[in-house]
Amino acid sequence: MQPMTSLGTAEAGPGEVATGYLRVGEGRDGAPVSLPVCVVEGAEPGDTLYLQAASDGDELNGVGVVSRLVPQLDPTELRGTVLVVGVVNVYGFVQERHRNPLDDTKLNRVYPGDPDGTTSERIAAATFDVVTRADLALDLHQGSTSRMLDEVRIRCGRHHARHAACLELASVFGGDYVLDQKGPEGQLARVAADEGIPIVDPELGGSVGWDERSIQRGVEGVLDVLGYYGFIDRAVEPTSQLRAGGFDRYSSPRGGLVHYAVELGDHVRRGDVLFRVTDVFGGERETVTAVNPGVFWRTRRLPQAATGEYVCSVGTDVDEV
Repeated sequence: MQPMTSLGTAEAGPGEVATGYLRVGEGRDGAPVSLPVCVVEGAEPGDTLYLQAASDGDELNGVGVVSRLVPQLDPTELRGTVLVVGVVNVYGFVQERHRNPLDDTKLNRVYPGDPDGTTSERIAAATFDVVTRADLALDLHQGSTSRMLDEVRIRCGRHHARHAACLELASVFGGDYVLDQKGPEGQLARVAADEGIPIVDPELGGSVGWDERSIQRGVEGVLDVLGYYGFIDRAVEPTSQLRAGGFDRYSSPRGGLVHYAVELGDHVRRGDVLFRVTDVFGGERETVTAVNPGVFWRTRRLPQAATGEYVCSVGTDVDEV
């Protein structure tokens, strides 16, 4: 007989779904602080998938994926276990902020965390403990409030022992674009791979609030992962993707209004115009061209930019995988 599976206060037996909370500390008033969690325990034994959202508190599309996905999962038809942390950076989520406002930290830079450390380190330690129970992991993100392509990120580096497994996971999750670039220290998708766990960061576009198209893209991606790896009956074929190895970032050389000459997903050649900067009366002040060929990947959302302020990114070193 399969044992019960627990995550925080959520406990589910075979063929059951349970929700609850994972305690990560106390707030300034001394009250407990907890993360919303869910266990979907299949009727049959199998692997474990870990899924988390909103480690950056203002990236809500992943929360949208979780809210759409869990009601669709029938534990009586599932093999294995799905463990979900619906909101990781609970402090940032409540205050609609990217970083944890209590320690001004980007939470996805402190993994594997410290159970006796700062608030961010304690959250990272608590969630990393859950990740290490999994056979596969998905860390749902989006391009903050920028405009960005739907993409999947592989962060372990191309020479890592788990790179091939992460690349396969990315192709199963799908989408047209993948960034294959070693991530910064303390990023979950890099640290978990070091523990031998195939993991990717799906970056579900960019939006203010919810983007239904990107959310549904994420739901389908998770279902494809569940199908391909044998959790559910669902026919899945990995897809080919355009892979970028890095980014060229462009800032505004003059203050004013930005007017883009290309659209997200467009291929650009060296010397192609990316954007123009005008004054508020439409007078052209500067034209910015591509330094290297690539794919137009990400832009700021609002048109106004100060001198030196970030404007856009072009994915470079592009090939097909």
